[in-house]
Amino acid sequence: MVYIIGHKSPDLDSIAAAVSYAELKNNLEGKEEYFPARAGDVNKETAYTLEKFDFGNPELLENIAGKEVILVDHNEIVQAAEGVSEANIIEVLDHHKIDFHYSDPITFRSLPWGASCTIIAQDFFAHNLEPNKNTAGLMLSAILVDTVITKSPTCTDMDRQIIEKLAKIAEIEDWKQFGMELFKIRSSVNELSAIDIIKGDFKDFQTQVGKLGIGQVETVDLNEFKDREEELIQELGKIKNSENYHTVVLFITDIIKEGSLFLVATTDQKKTERALQSKLEESKVFLPGIISRKKQVAPNFTCVFNE
Repeated sequence: MVYIIGHKSPDLDSIAAAVSYAELKNNLEGKEEYFPARAGDVNKETAYTLEKFDFGNPELLENIAGKEVILVDHNEIVQAAEGVSEANIIEVLDHHKIDFHYSDPITFRSLPWGASCTIIAQDFFAHNLEPNKNTAGLMLSAILVDTVITKSPTCTDMDRQIIEKLAKIAEIEDWKQFGMELFKIRSSVNELSAIDIIKGDFKDFQTQVGKLGIGQVETVDLNEFKDREEELIQELGKIKNSENYHTVVLFITDIIKEGSLFLVATTDQKKTERALQSKLEESKVFLPGIISRKKQVAPNFTCVFNE
């Protein structure tokens, strides 16, 4: 038995990649050996998408020590499930920067595309396999979210080609409208606690100055968060202190205006302002044109924090 599992605080691409890659591997090998798993609770748009396309929640694995695993949608050990140092990693499939060390030779693929599901969908087509309607819809949803409906600088020509193919198979006539529906669900936060908003799509990074946490939430209307900014900043401070972070960031991306509001708790405001290339006013700042954690935010922080 091999578990295919994404990162902690799983987002839609992490869950969809585990589900669809398990299906692909089982089809290619003609046996039920691969099983999707998750390293945490699913967020709102993931729960919606799984239900819409008739999938159940992957098995929750709180600790993967002693298990055979394939890591998808991440390769940094700090982002992996508990017990990863005692797990038998047999493969990695990812689309992020590489920060991975392992003692044994394994299959490792990291392609500079907008989503892990783009890689998996292309694998289906490369093997002359067509995903079924529901699997196509699940992968399509993940790619649309990860590429911000193709607006993100991480989006490539391959992502756009795969979106068109998957939308046809999933029988979704207007994928842009469908993407907006996903983001409306994603940005509906009225009933969510501050910690749930911050940790809904949250990744850890290890730097020279200490642990860095970056959360992101996308919205179609930034005003939805206006009355909760101070609450969120206070919660960021609690997370920083209780979980021993150097800096914790939440950036709220307005996909219509194509910019992000950054809320920050940090032990070094000057370094953080250098990473943001802007001054913080009351622990927050709006930056136009910034929408990608992978390409625009995390690299700046890790560069400054690793000096």
